[in-house]
Amino acid sequence: MTDESKKHVAILGSTGSIGTQALEVMSEQADRFVVEVLTAHSNSELLIEQALAYRPNAVVIGDEGKFEAVRDALWDAGIKVYAGAEALEQVVEMEEIDVVLTALVGYAGLKPTLAAIHAGKHIALANKETLVVAGELVTKLAREKGVNIYPVDSEHSAIFQCLVGEFHNPIEKIVLTASGGPFRGKSTTELKAVTKAQALKHPNWEMGAKITIDSASLMNKGLEVIEAKWLFGLRPDQIEVIVHPQSIVHSLVQFEDGSMKAQMGLPDMKLPIQYALAYPTRLQNDFPRFNFLDYPQLTFEQADTRTFRNLQLAFDAMEKGGNMPCILNAANEVAVAAFLKEEIGFLAMSDLVEHCMNTVPFIAKPKLEELIESDEQTRLVAEEYLG
Repeated sequence: MTDESKKHVAILGSTGSIGTQALEVMSEQADRFVVEVLTAHSNSELLIEQALAYRPNAVVIGDEGKFEAVRDALWDAGIKVYAGAEALEQVVEMEEIDVVLTALVGYAGLKPTLAAIHAGKHIALANKETLVVAGELVTKLAREKGVNIYPVDSEHSAIFQCLVGEFHNPIEKIVLTASGGPFRGKSTTELKAVTKAQALKHPNWEMGAKITIDSASLMNKGLEVIEAKWLFGLRPDQIEVIVHPQSIVHSLVQFEDGSMKAQMGLPDMKLPIQYALAYPTRLQNDFPRFNFLDYPQLTFEQADTRTFRNLQLAFDAMEKGGNMPCILNAANEVAVAAFLKEEIGFLAMSDLVEHCMNTVPFIAKPKLEELIESDEQTRLVAEEYLG
Protein backbone atom coordinates (compact mmCIF):
# COMPACT_ATOMS: atom_id res chain seq x y z
CA MET A 1 0.00 0.00 0.00
CA THR A 2 1.12 3.57 -0.66
CA ASP A 3 1.36 5.98 2.26
CA GLU A 4 -1.77 7.79 0.99
CA SER A 5 -3.82 4.59 1.14
CA LYS A 6 -2.85 3.91 4.75
CA LYS A 7 -4.84 5.24 7.70
CA HIS A 8 -2.97 7.91 9.63
CA VAL A 9 -3.66 7.49 13.35
CA ALA A 10 -3.20 9.74 16.37
CA ILE A 11 -3.03 7.83 19.67
CA LEU A 12 -3.97 9.94 22.68
CA GLY A 13 -2.57 8.08 25.67
CA SER A 14 -0.03 5.95 23.82
CA THR A 15 1.82 4.85 26.98
CA GLY A 16 -1.22 3.28 28.67
CA SER A 17 -2.59 -0.25 28.32
CA ILE A 18 -4.78 0.48 25.24
CA GLY A 19 -2.18 2.76 23.64
CA THR A 20 0.66 0.24 23.86
CA GLN A 21 -1.57 -2.55 22.49
CA ALA A 22 -2.73 -0.26 19.67
CA LEU A 23 0.90 0.28 18.67
CA GLU A 24 1.42 -3.48 18.61
CA VAL A 25 -1.64 -3.86 16.35
CA MET A 26 -0.34 -1.13 14.05
CA SER A 27 3.10 -2.80 13.92
CA GLU A 28 1.51 -6.08 12.93
CA GLN A 29 -0.52 -4.26 10.25
CA ALA A 30 2.21 -1.84 9.14
CA ASP A 31 0.99 -1.88 5.53
CA ARG A 32 -2.37 -0.46 6.72
CA PHE A 33 -1.52 2.18 9.32
CA VAL A 34 0.82 5.11 9.92
CA VAL A 35 1.47 6.48 13.42
CA GLU A 36 0.92 10.22 13.03
CA VAL A 37 0.77 11.48 16.64
CA LEU A 38 1.59 10.00 20.06
CA THR A 39 0.70 11.61 23.40
CA ALA A 40 1.33 10.80 27.05
CA HIS A 41 0.46 12.50 30.30
CA SER A 42 3.72 12.04 32.22
CA ASN A 43 5.49 8.84 31.11
CA SER A 44 8.12 10.69 29.11
CA GLU A 45 10.58 7.76 29.01
CA LEU A 46 8.14 5.41 27.26
CA LEU A 47 6.85 8.22 25.02
CA ILE A 48 10.42 8.89 23.82
CA GLU A 49 11.00 5.17 23.26
CA GLN A 50 7.74 4.87 21.24
CA ALA A 51 8.49 8.00 19.21
CA LEU A 52 11.93 6.74 18.21
CA ALA A 53 10.46 3.36 17.23
CA TYR A 54 7.40 4.62 15.29
CA ARG A 55 8.63 8.03 14.04
CA PRO A 56 5.37 10.00 14.36
CA ASN A 57 5.00 13.50 12.92
CA ALA A 58 4.47 14.93 16.42
CA VAL A 59 4.27 14.00 20.10
CA VAL A 60 2.63 15.76 23.05
CA ILE A 61 3.72 15.37 26.67
CA GLY A 62 0.99 16.54 29.06
CA ASP A 63 3.38 17.30 31.91
CA GLU A 64 4.98 20.58 30.80
CA GLY A 65 7.89 20.04 33.20
CA LYS A 66 9.06 17.16 31.00
CA PHE A 67 8.91 19.08 27.72
CA GLU A 68 12.61 19.85 27.43
CA ALA A 69 13.69 16.26 28.10
CA VAL A 70 11.33 14.95 25.40
CA ARG A 71 12.26 17.70 22.93
CA ASP A 72 15.99 17.11 23.38
CA ALA A 73 15.63 13.33 23.03
CA LEU A 74 13.67 13.63 19.79
CA TRP A 75 15.48 16.62 18.27
CA ASP A 76 17.76 14.61 15.97
CA ALA A 77 14.82 12.48 14.81
CA GLY A 78 13.04 15.61 13.54
CA ILE A 79 9.87 14.85 15.53
CA LYS A 80 7.83 17.88 16.61
CA VAL A 81 7.31 18.05 20.38
CA TYR A 82 4.54 19.94 22.19
CA ALA A 83 3.43 20.09 25.83
CA GLY A 84 0.34 20.78 27.91
CA ALA A 85 -3.43 20.29 27.72
CA GLU A 86 -3.98 22.91 25.02
CA ALA A 87 -1.42 21.29 22.74
CA LEU A 88 -3.32 18.02 23.13
CA GLU A 89 -6.49 19.69 21.87
CA GLN A 90 -4.67 21.38 18.98
CA VAL A 91 -2.61 18.45 17.72
CA VAL A 92 -5.73 16.39 16.82
CA GLU A 93 -6.60 19.02 14.20
CA MET A 94 -3.57 18.11 12.06
CA GLU A 95 -4.64 17.66 8.46
CA GLU A 96 -2.82 14.34 8.00
CA ILE A 97 -4.81 12.55 10.74
CA ASP A 98 -7.62 10.21 9.64
CA VAL A 99 -8.51 8.56 12.97
CA VAL A 100 -7.98 9.64 16.57
CA LEU A 101 -7.75 6.82 19.11
CA THR A 102 -8.68 8.35 22.46
CA ALA A 103 -7.10 6.06 25.05
CA LEU A 104 -6.70 8.67 27.79
CA VAL A 105 -7.93 7.73 31.25
CA GLY A 106 -10.96 9.50 32.72
CA TYR A 107 -12.36 12.99 32.29
CA ALA A 108 -9.10 14.14 30.61
CA GLY A 109 -10.33 12.57 27.36
CA LEU A 110 -13.34 14.87 26.92
CA LYS A 111 -11.83 18.09 25.52
CA PRO A 112 -9.35 16.47 23.07
CA THR A 113 -12.12 14.17 21.76
CA LEU A 114 -14.44 17.15 21.21
CA ALA A 115 -11.59 19.00 19.45
CA ALA A 116 -10.99 16.01 17.17
CA ILE A 117 -14.70 15.78 16.29
CA HIS A 118 -14.78 19.54 15.62
CA ALA A 119 -11.89 18.96 13.18
CA GLY A 120 -13.89 16.22 11.42
CA LYS A 121 -11.69 13.31 12.56
CA HIS A 122 -13.21 9.87 13.04
CA ILE A 123 -12.89 8.60 16.60
CA ALA A 124 -11.83 5.20 17.90
CA LEU A 125 -13.15 5.59 21.44
CA ALA A 126 -11.46 3.79 24.33
CA ASN A 127 -12.27 6.60 26.77
CA LYS A 128 -15.78 5.80 28.02
CA GLU A 129 -15.79 8.82 30.35
CA THR A 130 -16.15 11.14 27.34
CA LEU A 131 -19.65 9.80 26.67
CA VAL A 132 -20.48 9.37 30.36
CA VAL A 133 -19.76 13.03 31.08
CA ALA A 134 -21.10 14.64 27.89
CA GLY A 135 -22.82 11.95 25.82
CA GLU A 136 -25.52 14.21 24.44
CA LEU A 137 -23.10 16.97 23.39
CA VAL A 138 -20.55 14.55 21.91
CA THR A 139 -23.01 12.48 19.86
CA LYS A 140 -24.81 15.61 18.61
CA LEU A 141 -21.53 17.17 17.46
CA ALA A 142 -20.45 13.91 15.79
CA ARG A 143 -23.72 13.83 13.81
CA GLU A 144 -23.31 17.48 12.79
CA LYS A 145 -19.70 16.91 11.64
CA GLY A 146 -20.39 13.55 9.94
CA VAL A 147 -17.89 11.87 12.25
CA ASN A 148 -18.08 8.17 13.11
CA ILE A 149 -17.37 6.97 16.65
CA TYR A 150 -15.98 3.42 16.64
CA PRO A 151 -16.11 1.82 20.09
CA VAL A 152 -12.95 0.16 21.39
CA ASP A 153 -14.25 -1.20 24.73
CA SER A 154 -14.70 -4.94 24.19
CA GLU A 155 -18.39 -4.84 25.21
CA HIS A 156 -19.32 -1.92 22.98
CA SER A 157 -17.25 -3.30 20.13
CA ALA A 158 -19.24 -6.54 20.53
CA ILE A 159 -22.56 -4.68 20.27
CA PHE A 160 -21.24 -2.69 17.29
CA GLN A 161 -20.13 -5.88 15.53
CA CYS A 162 -23.52 -7.51 16.20
CA LEU A 163 -25.28 -4.50 14.63
CA VAL A 164 -23.34 -4.49 11.35
CA GLY A 165 -25.92 -5.27 8.67
CA GLU A 166 -28.72 -4.77 11.22
CA PHE A 167 -28.88 -0.98 11.46
CA HIS A 168 -32.40 -0.95 9.92
CA ASN A 169 -33.64 -3.47 12.54
CA PRO A 170 -34.76 -1.93 15.86
CA ILE A 171 -33.02 -3.18 19.00
CA GLU A 172 -35.24 -4.61 21.72
CA LYS A 173 -32.42 -4.64 24.27
CA ILE A 174 -28.69 -5.11 24.67
CA VAL A 175 -26.94 -7.24 27.30
CA LEU A 176 -23.51 -6.11 28.49
CA THR A 177 -21.49 -8.90 30.07
CA ALA A 178 -19.30 -8.38 33.14
CA SER A 179 -16.64 -10.75 34.46
CA GLY A 180 -17.72 -9.88 38.00
CA GLY A 181 -14.14 -8.89 38.81
CA PRO A 182 -11.92 -10.44 41.50
CA PHE A 183 -14.57 -10.15 44.24
CA ARG A 184 -17.55 -11.82 42.58
CA GLY A 185 -19.72 -13.55 45.18
CA LYS A 186 -18.10 -11.78 48.14
CA SER A 187 -20.25 -10.30 50.92
CA THR A 188 -20.11 -6.70 52.13
CA THR A 189 -18.36 -7.96 55.30
CA GLU A 190 -15.62 -9.56 53.20
CA LEU A 191 -15.31 -6.48 50.96
CA LYS A 192 -14.68 -4.20 53.95
CA ALA A 193 -11.26 -5.82 54.37
CA VAL A 194 -10.24 -5.76 50.68
CA THR A 195 -6.76 -4.39 49.98
CA LYS A 196 -5.45 -2.40 47.03
CA ALA A 197 -3.25 -5.33 45.96
CA GLN A 198 -6.26 -7.68 45.88
CA ALA A 199 -8.36 -5.19 43.91
CA LEU A 200 -5.62 -4.76 41.30
CA LYS A 201 -5.67 -8.48 40.41
CA HIS A 202 -8.26 -8.87 37.64
CA PRO A 203 -9.04 -12.51 36.75
CA ASN A 204 -9.29 -12.09 32.95
CA TRP A 205 -8.06 -8.73 31.65
CA GLU A 206 -4.75 -6.81 31.72
CA MET A 207 -5.62 -3.13 32.30
CA GLY A 208 -4.35 0.04 33.95
CA ALA A 209 -4.86 0.69 37.70
CA LYS A 210 -7.91 3.00 37.41
CA ILE A 211 -9.93 0.71 35.14
CA THR A 212 -8.92 -2.38 37.16
CA ILE A 213 -10.31 -0.85 40.37
CA ASP A 214 -13.43 0.25 38.47
CA SER A 215 -13.86 -3.34 37.28
CA ALA A 216 -13.49 -4.68 40.82
CA SER A 217 -16.19 -2.27 42.10
CA LEU A 218 -18.41 -2.77 38.98
CA MET A 219 -18.22 0.99 38.33
CA ASN A 220 -16.55 0.16 35.03
CA LYS A 221 -19.71 -1.69 33.99
CA GLY A 222 -21.82 1.23 35.21
CA LEU A 223 -19.82 3.66 33.04
CA GLU A 224 -20.19 1.24 30.11
CA VAL A 225 -23.97 1.20 30.60
CA ILE A 226 -24.11 4.99 30.24
CA GLU A 227 -21.71 4.91 27.28
CA ALA A 228 -23.89 2.30 25.54
CA LYS A 229 -26.96 4.52 25.89
CA TRP A 230 -25.28 7.23 23.81
CA LEU A 231 -23.38 5.02 21.37
CA PHE A 232 -26.46 3.05 20.34
CA GLY A 233 -29.27 5.53 21.04
CA LEU A 234 -30.97 3.42 23.71
CA ARG A 235 -33.36 4.03 26.58
CA PRO A 236 -32.15 2.99 30.05
CA ASP A 237 -34.69 0.15 30.16
CA GLN A 238 -33.11 -1.37 27.02
CA ILE A 239 -29.77 -2.02 28.74
CA GLU A 240 -29.11 -5.05 30.91
CA VAL A 241 -25.97 -6.28 32.68
CA ILE A 242 -25.24 -9.94 33.29
CA VAL A 243 -22.20 -11.48 34.99
CA HIS A 244 -20.28 -13.92 32.80
CA PRO A 245 -17.10 -14.97 34.66
CA GLN A 246 -15.32 -16.52 31.64
CA SER A 247 -15.38 -13.26 29.57
CA ILE A 248 -15.91 -15.16 26.31
CA VAL A 249 -19.29 -13.72 25.30
CA HIS A 250 -18.39 -10.04 25.08
CA SER A 251 -21.98 -8.77 24.83
CA LEU A 252 -25.29 -9.46 23.07
CA VAL A 253 -28.04 -7.73 21.12
CA GLN A 254 -31.67 -8.85 21.18
CA PHE A 255 -33.85 -7.74 18.26
CA GLU A 256 -37.61 -7.22 18.10
CA ASP A 257 -38.20 -10.76 16.80
CA GLY A 258 -36.53 -12.19 19.93
CA SER A 259 -33.42 -13.30 18.04
CA MET A 260 -30.10 -12.64 19.80
CA LYS A 261 -26.64 -12.05 18.35
CA ALA A 262 -23.49 -12.28 20.45
CA GLN A 263 -19.84 -11.61 19.70
CA MET A 264 -17.45 -14.10 21.27
CA GLY A 265 -13.74 -14.63 21.58
CA LEU A 266 -10.86 -14.78 24.02
CA PRO A 267 -10.43 -11.74 26.29
CA ASP A 268 -7.91 -9.80 24.20
CA MET A 269 -8.16 -6.03 23.65
CA LYS A 270 -6.17 -6.19 20.43
CA LEU A 271 -9.17 -7.47 18.49
CA PRO A 272 -11.55 -4.58 19.32
CA ILE A 273 -8.68 -2.10 18.82
CA GLN A 274 -7.93 -3.54 15.36
CA TYR A 275 -11.63 -3.66 14.43
CA ALA A 276 -12.15 0.01 15.37
CA LEU A 277 -9.05 1.19 13.49
CA ALA A 278 -9.66 -0.92 10.36
CA TYR A 279 -13.48 -0.74 10.16
CA PRO A 280 -15.23 -1.86 7.97
CA THR A 281 -12.44 -4.34 7.10
CA ARG A 282 -11.66 -7.39 9.22
CA LEU A 283 -7.89 -7.81 8.99
CA GLN A 284 -6.18 -11.17 9.08
CA ASN A 285 -4.06 -11.62 12.21
CA ASP A 286 -2.35 -14.24 14.33
CA PHE A 287 -4.16 -13.51 17.61
CA PRO A 288 -4.88 -16.61 19.75
CA ARG A 289 -8.05 -18.41 18.63
CA PHE A 290 -10.93 -19.50 20.88
CA ASN A 291 -11.61 -23.22 21.22
CA PHE A 292 -15.01 -24.29 22.59
CA LEU A 293 -13.46 -27.45 24.06
CA ASP A 294 -11.24 -25.33 26.30
CA TYR A 295 -14.42 -23.79 27.77
CA PRO A 296 -16.96 -26.61 28.10
CA GLN A 297 -19.08 -24.44 30.41
CA LEU A 298 -20.02 -20.81 29.89
CA THR A 299 -21.99 -19.51 32.87
CA PHE A 300 -24.17 -16.46 33.52
CA GLU A 301 -25.54 -14.94 36.70
CA GLN A 302 -27.31 -11.83 37.92
CA ALA A 303 -25.21 -8.82 38.88
CA ASP A 304 -25.27 -8.10 42.62
CA THR A 305 -26.13 -4.40 42.71
CA ARG A 306 -26.85 -4.46 46.46
CA THR A 307 -23.28 -5.44 47.35
CA PHE A 308 -21.63 -3.65 44.42
CA ARG A 309 -23.58 -0.40 44.73
CA ASN A 310 -21.58 1.45 42.06
CA LEU A 311 -23.45 -0.34 39.28
CA GLN A 312 -26.81 0.72 40.73
CA LEU A 313 -25.56 4.29 41.24
CA ALA A 314 -24.59 4.39 37.55
CA PHE A 315 -28.04 3.18 36.49
CA ASP A 316 -29.55 5.86 38.77
CA ALA A 317 -27.34 8.55 37.19
CA MET A 318 -28.32 7.41 33.68
CA GLU A 319 -32.04 7.52 34.60
CA LYS A 320 -31.70 11.01 36.06
CA GLY A 321 -29.66 12.29 33.09
CA GLY A 322 -28.45 15.88 32.85
CA ASN A 323 -25.17 16.44 34.69
CA MET A 324 -25.68 13.46 37.04
CA PRO A 325 -23.42 11.06 35.08
CA CYS A 326 -20.76 13.80 35.09
CA ILE A 327 -21.06 14.03 38.90
CA LEU A 328 -20.90 10.22 39.18
CA ASN A 329 -17.73 10.11 37.07
CA ALA A 330 -15.89 12.94 38.86
CA ALA A 331 -16.73 11.52 42.30
CA ASN A 332 -15.57 8.08 41.22
CA GLU A 333 -12.24 9.41 39.88
CA VAL A 334 -11.55 11.02 43.28
CA ALA A 335 -12.73 7.88 45.11
CA VAL A 336 -10.49 5.54 43.08
CA ALA A 337 -7.47 7.85 43.51
CA ALA A 338 -8.08 7.88 47.29
CA PHE A 339 -8.44 4.07 47.38
CA LEU A 340 -5.20 3.62 45.41
CA LYS A 341 -3.47 5.87 47.98
CA GLU A 342 -5.08 3.70 50.68
CA GLU A 343 -6.94 6.69 52.14
CA ILE A 344 -10.37 5.02 52.00
CA GLY A 345 -11.71 1.48 52.01
CA PHE A 346 -13.17 -0.42 49.06
CA LEU A 347 -16.83 0.02 50.06
CA ALA A 348 -16.31 3.68 51.02
CA MET A 349 -15.85 4.52 47.33
CA SER A 350 -19.61 4.00 46.78
CA ASP A 351 -20.42 6.12 49.85
CA LEU A 352 -18.34 8.97 48.42
CA VAL A 353 -19.99 8.75 44.98
CA GLU A 354 -23.48 8.68 46.50
CA HIS A 355 -22.68 11.66 48.74
CA CYS A 356 -21.61 13.73 45.71
CA MET A 357 -24.69 12.70 43.70
CA ASN A 358 -26.87 13.92 46.59
CA THR A 359 -24.88 17.13 47.19
CA VAL A 360 -23.81 18.69 43.86
CA PRO A 361 -26.61 20.74 42.23
CA PHE A 362 -28.49 18.95 39.44
CA ILE A 363 -28.72 20.55 35.97
CA ALA A 364 -31.21 18.95 33.57
CA LYS A 365 -29.82 20.34 30.28
CA PRO A 366 -26.18 21.27 30.90
CA LYS A 367 -24.01 23.11 28.39
CA LEU A 368 -20.32 22.16 28.10
CA GLU A 369 -19.27 24.99 30.46
CA GLU A 370 -21.76 23.74 33.07
CA LEU A 371 -20.43 20.18 32.77
CA ILE A 372 -16.87 21.46 33.29
CA GLU A 373 -18.15 23.38 36.34
CA SER A 374 -20.02 20.31 37.67
CA ASP A 375 -16.85 18.25 37.34
CA GLU A 376 -14.81 20.83 39.28
CA GLN A 377 -17.51 21.27 41.93
CA THR A 378 -17.86 17.51 42.42
CA ARG A 379 -14.13 17.08 42.95
CA LEU A 380 -14.20 19.83 45.63
CA VAL A 381 -17.17 18.20 47.38
CA ALA A 382 -15.45 14.81 47.20
CA GLU A 383 -12.18 16.16 48.64
CA GLU A 384 -14.11 17.87 51.49
CA TYR A 385 -15.88 14.57 52.20
CA LEU A 386 -12.50 12.84 52.43
CA GLY A 387 -11.41 15.52 54.90
